[in-house]
Amino acid sequence: MPVAHVALSVPLPRTFDYLLPDDMPVSAGCRVRVPFGTQHRVGIVVAISDKSELPLTELKRVEEVLDSDPSFSPPVWRLLLWAADYYHHPIGDVLFNALPVLLRQTKPASAEFQGYWFATEQGQATDINRVKSAKQQQALSALRKGKIWQHQLAALDLKSVTLQALRAKGLAEMNSEAPSFSDWRNSFSVSGDRLRLNTEQATAVGAIHSAADRFSAWLLAGVTGSGKTEVYLSVLENVLSQGKQALVMVPEIGLTPQTIARFRERFNAPVEVLHSGLNDSERLVTWQKAKSGEAAIVIGTRSSLFTPFKNLGVIVIDEEHDSSYKQQEGWRYHARDLAVYRAHSEQIPIILGSATPALETLYNVRMRKYHLLRLTRRAGNARPATQHVLDMKGQQLQAGLAPALINRIRQHLQAGNQVILFLNRRGFSPALLCHDCGWIAECPRCDHYYTFHQAQQHLRCHHCDSQRPVPRQCPSCGSTHLLPVGLGTEQLEQALAPLFPGVPVSRIDRDTTSRKGALEQHLAEVHRGGARILIGTQMLAKGHHFPDVTLVALLDVDGALFSADFRAAERFAQLYTQVSGRAGRAGKQGEVVLQTHHPEHPLLLTLLHKGYDTFAEQALAERQTLQLPPWTSHVLIRAEDQNNQHAPLFLQQLRNLLQASPLADNPLWILGPVPALAAKRAGRYRWQILLQHPSRVRLQHIVNGALALVNTLPEARRVKWVLDVDPIEG
Repeated sequence: MPVAHVALSVPLPRTFDYLLPDDMPVSAGCRVRVPFGTQHRVGIVVAISDKSELPLTELKRVEEVLDSDPSFSPPVWRLLLWAADYYHHPIGDVLFNALPVLLRQTKPASAEFQGYWFATEQGQATDINRVKSAKQQQALSALRKGKIWQHQLAALDLKSVTLQALRAKGLAEMNSEAPSFSDWRNSFSVSGDRLRLNTEQATAVGAIHSAADRFSAWLLAGVTGSGKTEVYLSVLENVLSQGKQALVMVPEIGLTPQTIARFRERFNAPVEVLHSGLNDSERLVTWQKAKSGEAAIVIGTRSSLFTPFKNLGVIVIDEEHDSSYKQQEGWRYHARDLAVYRAHSEQIPIILGSATPALETLYNVRMRKYHLLRLTRRAGNARPATQHVLDMKGQQLQAGLAPALINRIRQHLQAGNQVILFLNRRGFSPALLCHDCGWIAECPRCDHYYTFHQAQQHLRCHHCDSQRPVPRQCPSCGSTHLLPVGLGTEQLEQALAPLFPGVPVSRIDRDTTSRKGALEQHLAEVHRGGARILIGTQMLAKGHHFPDVTLVALLDVDGALFSADFRAAERFAQLYTQVSGRAGRAGKQGEVVLQTHHPEHPLLLTLLHKGYDTFAEQALAERQTLQLPPWTSHVLIRAEDQNNQHAPLFLQQLRNLLQASPLADNPLWILGPVPALAAKRAGRYRWQILLQHPSRVRLQHIVNGALALVNTLPEARRVKWVLDVDPIEG
């Protein structure tokens, strides 16, 4: 009887052997149900052989085969097996991470549809303005354009309760029939307006098209507002017209609404969405449509990389520099790097687009692994924004704003334009202090200050997310004189009302956009035009197009100029350039103001006078001198405990193991054990060691050898430890 080597969703770097009865034909990549201890679990067959390390008589049998065909396409299967090895992560965890949640259970892999909604004759004829509810108006307007399947509701920001209300009025009805497979290729056309490409855009499209039948990696480095999306659309037009599919990745869920709208307007072909805002059934349906070939384009965040496609023709990674592509919990993969591997495996082109490319990407251009395409001019008649630095030393600030900045804001608003105030700190203030004794409210689980949220009247730790009510008295001296210290987006929003009476303010941060559809609502208000102030955190910096924004001000960035993290300068340069790029995108002259106590800082001077490209060249040269990534490779191993003793001891034992390896050589450099940058989080103390080597392959071999012996270390079972290959955070 053959043996199935089955991966289970457990944190162990191994597979489990089961006997496979002859009447259960199965292949690698299929799901099976197997007994595991006292439970019955879903597993994935990794391989089939006639051998096991255990006697065959001791093996249990596979109980049921859940799939007739593998759940993964061959390219995704190859990608996942390679990634589990490269990131040294348990194979079961990797494979189950790549499956929709419903397939991690015993759900069938065939589609489950719940019918579609359509506008009745009365709904088609009714004056839409007579429908009083704005949400019902939006829903009826969408239904008039065509039927909407139940699984599409979330992507269109529609709710069943709204449609039920329209049904009660006789304006909408639901049909429960399942959809038939529709082949979009027969009727594919470009329905939206094509913008005329400028010379640089046309050159980029032509170059990518010339290598469309093989693997090629393209860095599309275009200044903000240079029309990168138009290049993507033109490339996709070529790909879709050949009957192939496309995967478009964006760093955050917030960028999907506008991206989806552009792609749906342009193409008469199904555009599907994959992100964490969808429920499990919606994600499964999109996954199935891509696998069957029914979806032409899938737009998604990090995990959409693992979607199986019937005939994938191109991968696009927008804002490729963004740190959101790096998974920071569990399996710490980098979606951008794995996407390049997948494109190579499928022999298709991949486009990495950014105004501020990651230094790793620029290094790969220098090493001739990637081809560089530049867009140096803003699209249309948009002009580069003028840039100013305001020295805050000695200034009388109001709500964190210098008088000169307040005057500039007033001028732009009086001209009917919009203003962005960028402040990367949500909440009312970053600390709460006792005015009498100096006590500061601190999270006992993280050794970080609590952030004061006035609207909810609570203190919240932005590291472990714990919260507590605001104390009435100082726990140290009993005083009731507690003061918020520092400026957060919530406080800034309040302070602007008396300064600019009658001017609407939109605050866009994680607190105001956590509700489903809230971000789209904020963006719709902004796009209606007219004088308005936008306050935002990093969410506002990424790829948004605000045609009426003419002034962008960065209020407090000094913390980023003096950081212990060697990547901080790169992150700040990207952030500054991206935020600046929101100004003056539609023919109006834009202006960028940076408030700082350090106007002479060399990083600021380089960015202001020479731009991101010059900064990136200098940063790459510095990293080469210091032998830092991308010139070398890093592996970070972090351990945590509750008594601050076991973790450093475990890491010291691991360091000894690594140094004793026969593969260890002089270029191997090990730092630590040292406390992590966030040395305590959620009640646990965190320590780490950092491994550096000029050869990525050699470093992988050294780590592999040590991991085989790690469970022999005395402290291994007393700590929780993780391994991060190519870390981006300390």
